[in-house]
Amino acid sequence: MTSDRITVTISAIEEHHLAMLLDDFIELIGESRNGEDPAVDRLTPNPYPDDPDAAADFAGSTRKDLLDRRLADARRMRAALEDVSAPNAGLTDADAVRTRDLSITLGDLESWLRTVTALRLVIADRLGITTDEHAMSDSRHDVYDWLGYRLELLIQAADEAESGA
Repeated sequence: MTSDRITVTISAIEEHHLAMLLDDFIELIGESRNGEDPAVDRLTPNPYPDDPDAAADFAGSTRKDLLDRRLADARRMRAALEDVSAPNAGLTDADAVRTRDLSITLGDLESWLRTVTALRLVIADRLGITTDEHAMSDSRHDVYDWLGYRLELLIQAADEAESGA
């Protein structure tokens, strides 16, 4: 038996940070469609790096649709989170660690998986991350690692829902 939903637990502070990342991502995708931002370019890979003409043709026929889908996915994910107007707005220490269960339909899960992956790609580009290996003392990677952890939890919950566990 399979479930049509997964449930993931998230703390208030995590939800605030995720919402802020999504707001920034939505703004980035909405404003950077002309190929001037390397992070957005990373979201629309070039399958023809050695053929500029083929690359331009491919980008011309796919880039807008791919970015539109990424934007729709991010908006779908953002709609599931609490509304936040400023980072940590009014959160006490006790509020910050309060958790809640997010219920995500399997239909929405694909949007979540694609968006968390896209967030990691943008952050990786901004930080120059080319591998998952880095010094644990390098705190610049914390958000990147946290998103990887969240991605792993989503995949694990989806696997459990599929197997009926």
